[in-house]
Amino acid sequence: MRFAMRQIGRQMGRLLLCLVVPLLLAACGAQSVWAPDAEVNKAIYRSGNPPSVTLITVIETNTGEGGHSALMIDGSQRVIFDPAGSWYYPGVPERNDVDYGITDRMHRFYVEYHARDVWFVREQKLPVTLAQADALIAAAEANGPSPKMFCARSVSGVLHQVPGFESLPRTFFPVSLSDAFGRLPGVVSQDHYTTDAD
Repeated sequence: MRFAMRQIGRQMGRLLLCLVVPLLLAACGAQSVWAPDAEVNKAIYRSGNPPSVTLITVIETNTGEGGHSALMIDGSQRVIFDPAGSWYYPGVPERNDVDYGITDRMHRFYVEYHARDVWFVREQKLPVTLAQADALIAAAEANGPSPKMFCARSVSGVLHQVPGFESLPRTFFPVSLSDAFGRLPGVVSQDHYTTDAD
């Protein structure tokens, strides 16, 4: 009898989980944003630098907890994949978390937007082939809009699709992803701090 009650309890728990998880994900509200072709084509920026991918991680200064993950991909063009991000700048068109037209100035604005007195920004840059960079851009574009709190999961999912990044974990935790990315051969890391509250 006790075994049967446990089985029923487990089945009820699974049923409840199946009902609640979709509701929670729906509440996260992944919003689709789709800039017109003309805006995206006008904004395309080619840096002329060797191809690279930069993992951007926003980290709480006192606790070391992660707050956000994003990717800057420099291939046939330079974009930022900013899943569930809140950064916006006029003249930088977005399509479902992919920001186009990332000049050096826009890159600097992106970092400055996230760095606060209680947050710092870690950039981990890795040289890649042009094929890898463009495959990452394509994977980011195909990802679609990410729900809130799915930034690291979306970034790690995009990275995991491209040869050379299979060893990285599929994770919800920005610092775990940063730690694993930092162990890849050739990564150069730079931390950005500020004392500004805004």
